[in-house]
Amino acid sequence: MIVREAAPADAIPIACVYNYYVESSHCTFEVSAVNEIEMRRRIAESNDERLRFIVAEDAGLIVGFANCHPWRARAAYARTVEISVYVHPQETGKGAGSQLYRELFSGMRAADVHVAIAGISLPNDASVRLHEKFGMKKVAHFSQVGRKFDRWIDVGHWQVVLDR
Repeated sequence: MIVREAAPADAIPIACVYNYYVESSHCTFEVSAVNEIEMRRRIAESNDERLRFIVAEDAGLIVGFANCHPWRARAAYARTVEISVYVHPQETGKGAGSQLYRELFSGMRAADVHVAIAGISLPNDASVRLHEKFGMKKVAHFSQVGRKFDRWIDVGHWQVVLDR
C-alpha cells in the first residue's frame, strides 16, 4: 500500500469511497452523493503543504483518503486544521486509516500546523480509537446537533496540539 497526494484523476474513486458513507452511515452529515466535479474541487482546495488531500492506494485501487481543511475562516485560526479520514468499507481494519493518518500528521507537523481537530459523529468506536491512537483527546460533545436517517446524532470533537 502506498500513500500519496490525491490527483484530479482520483476524484471518482475517492467519491465512491466517500459516497458509501454519505448513503449508508452517519459518519458524514452530507445526505446527497458527491459527484466527480465536487470531489475535484475539494482536491484542488488542498493545494498547499498545510491543507493536504492524500490517498491510500493498494494494487492500483484507491482504498481510502484523508485530508485537512481550514478549521474556520478567520485569520487567527490559520494554524488550525480540521482532519478527516475515510476507508473503503471492505478495507477497514487493515491499517489504511493508520497509514493515511501517519502521513497526514507528519505533513502537518512539517507544515507548522499547531492544532488538528476532528469531528466524530457518535457512536463510532472505530473512529474514536483511530483518532486517540494519534494522540487526540476528546474536548467537546454536542448533543443532537445533526439529523440523518430520521434520528438525532451527537458529535464529539477531538483535538491534538502538534507543536508544544
